[in-house]
Amino acid sequence: MNPLLSIFDLLLTPFYIIGAYAYANWVTKKNISEKPEYAYFTKGLMVRIFGAIAIGLVYFFYYNGGDTTNYFQTSSAYAKLMLTEQDDFWIGWLGDGSKHYFTFNETTGFPVYSPRDSHSFFVVRLLIPIVTLGLHSYFATAVLVACFTYGGMWKLYQTFLHEFPDLKKEIAIACLFIPSCVFWGSGLMKDSFTISAVGWFTYAFYHLFIKKQRKFSYGFYLFVSAFIILAIKPYIFFALLPGSILWLSNNMVKKINHGFVRMLATPIVLSLGAIVGYFALDQMGENLGQYQLDNVLDKAVVTQKDMKADYYGGKTYDIGEFDASLSGIILKAPVAIFSGIFRPGIWDVRNVVMLISSLENTYLLILTVFLLIKLKVFGFFSLIRKNPMLLFCMLFSLFFAFSVGLTVANFGSLVRLRIPELPFFVAGIFMLRHLYEKQSGIKMKF
Repeated sequence: MNPLLSIFDLLLTPFYIIGAYAYANWVTKKNISEKPEYAYFTKGLMVRIFGAIAIGLVYFFYYNGGDTTNYFQTSSAYAKLMLTEQDDFWIGWLGDGSKHYFTFNETTGFPVYSPRDSHSFFVVRLLIPIVTLGLHSYFATAVLVACFTYGGMWKLYQTFLHEFPDLKKEIAIACLFIPSCVFWGSGLMKDSFTISAVGWFTYAFYHLFIKKQRKFSYGFYLFVSAFIILAIKPYIFFALLPGSILWLSNNMVKKINHGFVRMLATPIVLSLGAIVGYFALDQMGENLGQYQLDNVLDKAVVTQKDMKADYYGGKTYDIGEFDASLSGIILKAPVAIFSGIFRPGIWDVRNVVMLISSLENTYLLILTVFLLIKLKVFGFFSLIRKNPMLLFCMLFSLFFAFSVGLTVANFGSLVRLRIPELPFFVAGIFMLRHLYEKQSGIKMKF
């Protein structure tokens, strides 16, 4: 048995699952009479717990370790340090722990991640109290992580329902049940915290700026979720912030009643929104890491060349050669977006994990093509333009797919990095179908 696993994983985990199920049922019964969408609350949480356990099993018994086990080992070592060297623990958890590495021993175990890796170690900081609550059991901790990060996805689901209340089932699929998001975004991984933070950010931004509900809680959620994203995966803001600003700009335009004035104001307001988004990203500078505006083009070219090296063993994809100029990047936008959303495809499969992802992507590709045919492409963009929330979903997902598809060349990384875009893109597809049906009176069966 792996030394990170123990008999407590078998004994404790069922009780944590039962506790989570009982809590979810209580929340459902409390809210379902006024909010019918809570019919999906318990199912969504249980599926998320299944995903958290599944990724642990895969990493322990298929990959023989990896990111998720390293996060657990590091956070568990720091949590055990609290029992022996409390001063060193507090400095390591909340301050600079790089000078206290030698306080660890065989009893505490040794951390894998160092505070010098700030993005990964921030996840460790979040996991330390959760590991403690999980009594240092990996799978009990995984159940708790699934529960704590579920809130962001649930809030995202409710946010979309505010604008599309008739799509309870469809949006539940998009936000709660996409296999890739359930698997990669539920357990002891960076992605669980970031995708949840994206959900909280969208929820808070919608109520604070779109619905103009000036509550302290929304400002708090917005600040904390933005902080978590920047601390773990700052490049997500590369798509999230400009998309949010354009969402707000388009919403302002839609509130102009006079048709002629609205027509004149639209390009001005949207252009100003785009400019504000650009300068906001530019001012963020180093917080965006390798995805900051000054570096992203060069990074894309280097990655594209590096992926051709033999040591990747055929698990890379090639979008073709391009240069680090704006025109060179724009020419690659279609293939980069396609790769960021629909790959790996069936033709890319090299192992079981890729097969599961490819089946999901193939189904999503068929739905998208079917909708494009029905809307005759131009109708696709016409409907997007008319609904601010739909515009935000598509802007965020397409720009995120473009960024990831252009700068990531390894399928193993791609299937994980792309998950923040999937709830928005899939929800957007269902929103488009709904708007088309209302406009045409024709039911689309998919």
